[in-house]
Amino acid sequence: MSILISKAGRESEKVDRAEFDREDSMQAYIDRNPDAIPVYEIREDKRLFVAKREFGTASGPIDALAFDRDGDIYAVETKLFRNPDKRTVVAQVLDYGAALWKEADYDGFIRTLDEECARKFDSDFVGKFGEFFGLDESEVGSAMEAIRRNLDDGNIKFVILMDSMEERLRNLILYVNQNSQFDIYAVTMEFYRYEDYEIMIPKIFGVEVKKSVGVASVRQSRRWDETGFMEQARESMGEDRFANMKEAYGYLKKAADRIKWGTGKNTGSFAPIFETISSTASPFSFYTDGSMLVKFAWLKNHVPEDVFERRHSLFRETYERETGLRVPADYLSKEFKVSPEDFEGHFDGIMSAVRAVAEG
Repeated sequence: MSILISKAGRESEKVDRAEFDREDSMQAYIDRNPDAIPVYEIREDKRLFVAKREFGTASGPIDALAFDRDGDIYAVETKLFRNPDKRTVVAQVLDYGAALWKEADYDGFIRTLDEECARKFDSDFVGKFGEFFGLDESEVGSAMEAIRRNLDDGNIKFVILMDSMEERLRNLILYVNQNSQFDIYAVTMEFYRYEDYEIMIPKIFGVEVKKSVGVASVRQSRRWDETGFMEQARESMGEDRFANMKEAYGYLKKAADRIKWGTGKNTGSFAPIFETISSTASPFSFYTDGSMLVKFAWLKNHVPEDVFERRHSLFRETYERETGLRVPADYLSKEFKVSPEDFEGHFDGIMSAVRAVAEG
């Protein structure tokens, strides 16, 4: 196949299709140009952040692991046309998904991505994810929770990337998508070179299927408010535990300059904003399941160093003294969650630490 290139409608030149010489060349291209995977045809605002190439599993390395802003996980596998029957790649990507789910360990998963992002971007995964999609800390927190749920549930989307596709593979992908809860997309990449330019024409297959099985439709993010948060917290936590969250919110509503509401699809959250710390970033997020996220790892890049040092030290000292619990050693490089059980069992001590930070 060829394309014609002209300037102002004149002097057209025929450019013949080029080829990727190796699969890792294709992998390198999407790593540098993630928008070459046209997930915007699944939903207009979707795009992918390719976090790591060669992500290891017990079934072998996934060629690339990517994420969208909602926290959906994508396993990307590349295959060149000259390889044998590419229908086997469907079984291969499902095997990778099964291995990823079976080995699911969110903390270890994020550590692996942190190491790669530190090498590639001089950042941790959470920070680079937020920067790539232009998210605030509440939106990033919601996305990380979605990644955790998707990993635990084995809810992984698959992209098979190739230079061309035979009809039998297309029919197989359409059949699997139509009759299962899997989402498998095939993307063909027509590649051309002209002078110093690289021209890529991607086409995606599999998005045209209307599911006939019970698959949840794409859910848009939601902007929570006080009423919605309190209703869900009361329902999910029960009256006794809800009383603690209500008390925490009552204090923070008065002590903070404003409350920033989360945008999670399923779980409500809020983050208190203290102008003496930051006008945009919060050290804490609180969730309708009764948990609390401590975010000094995020905060350190958004506030003056002296403010950061004082507030995180106050938190650590008060938290450990008043609750008897230990703050994780890596809490300045990685967010940590206070579980619903610890939040309930050590509520007074935890709120003492929160107040120490708020009041400085």
